[in-house]
Amino acid sequence: MNKQNIIIIGATSGIGKVLFEKYAADGNLIGIVGRRTHLLEELRQEHPDTTVTATADITKQEEIARAIESLRAELKDIDLAIVCSGTGDINASLDYAVERPTIDTNVTGWTFVIDTLYHIFEQQGHGHLVAITSAGGLRGEPMAPAYSASKAYQINYMEALRKKAYKSGNHIHVTAIRPGLVDTAMPKGEGLFWVMPVEKVANQIVAAIRKQKSKAYVTKRWHFLAIINKNLPFHLYRLL
Repeated sequence: MNKQNIIIIGATSGIGKVLFEKYAADGNLIGIVGRRTHLLEELRQEHPDTTVTATADITKQEEIARAIESLRAELKDIDLAIVCSGTGDINASLDYAVERPTIDTNVTGWTFVIDTLYHIFEQQGHGHLVAITSAGGLRGEPMAPAYSASKAYQINYMEALRKKAYKSGNHIHVTAIRPGLVDTAMPKGEGLFWVMPVEKVANQIVAAIRKQKSKAYVTKRWHFLAIINKNLPFHLYRLL
């Protein structure tokens, strides 16, 4: 397998961390971004010859822009960029103070990062842009309105970029990964259904990226559930 130059945004925990470990184990040159410097350094020490780091908060545009540019200077050419950063909280009471960080991260900060990376690929004339969205973006969820809405935004934004890339004729690939519930710190609430092991999820993400899929539900059983969920009439969906 050819070695790649890869950037992972949000690599210090959850899916991003496991993806880093898998790509690093194959000897790829990887630039990783996260908010916590000490966790980035721990990952770098695992693969010191092939890992470069940059500390940044996705909600701070100047900070994340500098981080991406510093990694680009180190990696030179970027083959693959994976955006894993995201957040969300239960907020049945519609407390705006709870919703705001989700919007700042999953919409405002996320859009800036996605656009920045896409522009880099346009300049290069090639690249593969991947975002970890969510199967939870297919319907509005009253227990977490901003989270489900922000993931719907991401799903549609990635589809727009996929169409843009196709029409431009550039060698840019766009992939939206739509996980169901994954055994990370992200899922919240009681009685969660079909929570998937993060290792299994990461393996299927790597396979979907390798095949340059336009979208992929992970794990695969969530594709079945997504079809039902997306097409369920509201008078039935509201009862769930």
